[in-house]
Amino acid sequence: MSTDVEQFKIHDEPFYRPQRGEIDLYRAAYQERLPVMIKGPTGCGKSRFVEYMAWSLGRPLITVACNEDMTASDLVGRYLLDANGTRWVDGPLTTAARIGAICYLDEIVEARQDTTVVIHPLTDHRRALPLDKKGELVKAHPDFQLVISYNPGYQSLMKDLKQSTKQRFCGLDFDYPEKDLEIAVVAKEGGCDEAVAAKLVHIGEIARNLKGHGLDEGISTRLLIYAARLIAQDIAPDAACRMALVAPISDDADIRATLYHAIETVFA
Repeated sequence: MSTDVEQFKIHDEPFYRPQRGEIDLYRAAYQERLPVMIKGPTGCGKSRFVEYMAWSLGRPLITVACNEDMTASDLVGRYLLDANGTRWVDGPLTTAARIGAICYLDEIVEARQDTTVVIHPLTDHRRALPLDKKGELVKAHPDFQLVISYNPGYQSLMKDLKQSTKQRFCGLDFDYPEKDLEIAVVAKEGGCDEAVAAKLVHIGEIARNLKGHGLDEGISTRLLIYAARLIAQDIAPDAACRMALVAPISDDADIRATLYHAIETVFA
């Protein structure tokens, strides 16, 4: 059965603003079909960047949200029963390898290590994917590329990639944008003016300084955009910030009080 490649194409340009030369670096890696690993905190633009590059390169994009229950069969495929007996159904990784898509494994450390090893043959000179259950060796399409991402802030002995996996990839380090760029992004994506965006970014900076001092992770650019979108709907700034910036990241009364005070001060 043929695959409709167009369903995986991104036809409208995703909004993305470069930070540190990552577009040229990624484009060079793609020209050599090198696998790429993108590391950075949650909500800093990793997935948007991959979407933008797939659009820029004109390649289909197949995204997999990794989780601890994901098996190798979920990636490569399995036999399924139907009215005529059994039939093989390709998984997203196999589909991407066949059609020459960019396969993006989002938050790969959430998957079990015995699952992620299935990607190894696609990330070296072999560029092939063995389908053991089917007895087939899928040679990757010349345009195929594998991209993975994760948040290094959540690493632990149980949730980390093996060196045998890490050293198959080039790496790009992402972080939250510089202040002026983040203000522009929040204003554009949040539909607010830059004055409001600047105040939201300032609150984000305050929260990020609390990382390691009561917060596991600072307020992401994504959450700042959520707050801006609420304000654009005529929600009072303090209520919008409490909903979008404070409630999702902490249940600690002291941390919340600190952030509530910051919100009141900034929007006074």
